Amino acid sequence: MTIKILFFGISSDLVKSTEISFLLEQKATVHDCKEALIKQFPKLKIINSFAIAVNENYATDEVSLKNGDVVAIIPPVSGG
Repeated sequence: MTIKILFFGISSDLVKSTEISFLLEQKATVHDCKEALIKQFPKLKIINSFAIAVNENYATDEVSLKNGDVVAIIPPVSGG
C-alpha cells in the first residue's frame, strides 16, 4: 500500500523533504511505519521520540494503516 508522509520541524531537515510517498506492506501499523522510516532514514534516530498523526489524528503504535492514509511525523517541541 502507499501512504503519504508529511515531515515537520527537524524531521524534515533530517530527511531533506517535507512530504514523500511511502510503500508499506498491507496491514501495516504505525509501529511498522516508524520502523520502516528509521530503516530508510537512519538520521531520524537523532529524534529520541516523535509523535505520529494519521489523517490529522494522533495515533498510537497499534493503529492500522490503510492505503492512501496521510501520516504526519511530529518531532518533540521544546521552548522556554
